[in-house]
Amino acid sequence: MANIETSLKEAMAIEGAIGVALVDYTSGLTLGVIGGSPTMDMNVAAAGNTDVVRAKMRAVEMLGLGEDIEDILITLDSQYHLIRLIQTRKGGDALFLYLALSKSRANLGLARHQLRKIEADLDV
Repeated sequence: MANIETSLKEAMAIEGAIGVALVDYTSGLTLGVIGGSPTMDMNVAAAGNTDVVRAKMRAVEMLGLGEDIEDILITLDSQYHLIRLIQTRKGGDALFLYLALSKSRANLGLARHQLRKIEADLDV
């Protein structure tokens, strides 16, 4: 079992990682953040992506799909933004890992695989 800090450090070790945050999408509270850049404030990005998660969850519910969201991918010209919803051991599911990646340096499939592993080991 890994704590928040360890999990965020593991995510930053993913090839091409720019920054990572663990976010409570109910409150919009950032529980931890590592990385970023002068043009990439991870706290602002994490808060903005809370709205993305909420909107997608509403859409899935309105469609009556009866499925859970695993992750949400946003592609920009030079970056991937990967949002991985977290199933916590304590029964809550209001968290997500947000990982920003450099498109030129990252392997998206491998990054998704590694983020799933980090989620499985995360103890919140």
